[in-house]
Amino acid sequence: MSTNALTKLRLPGQAKMDVAKREKERRRRMGITQEALARKAGVSLGSLRRFEQTGDISFASLVSLCYALGCQEDLAALFSTPAYRSIQEVIDEAR
Repeated sequence: MSTNALTKLRLPGQAKMDVAKREKERRRRMGITQEALARKAGVSLGSLRRFEQTGDISFASLVSLCYALGCQEDLAALFSTPAYRSIQEVIDEAR
């Protein structure tokens, strides 16, 4: 099973925790404290801590964290794959 297929099987709670875990790992690899990242991103320290513990964060704060961590290009992938309701829609778009 591909990574994309596994991602699609995740429940929302697990998906948000996966994102929070990846953010925390990136922050640590970069040698940035929570305090420094919160300050750099303009996000409250409490929001960052809550995100890393629960996966809960506002989208605006998540975007700010992405920019502060230099991974803003990852945002471009959100909703970038067209959702087709039928094979006919795929055929029509290819024309």
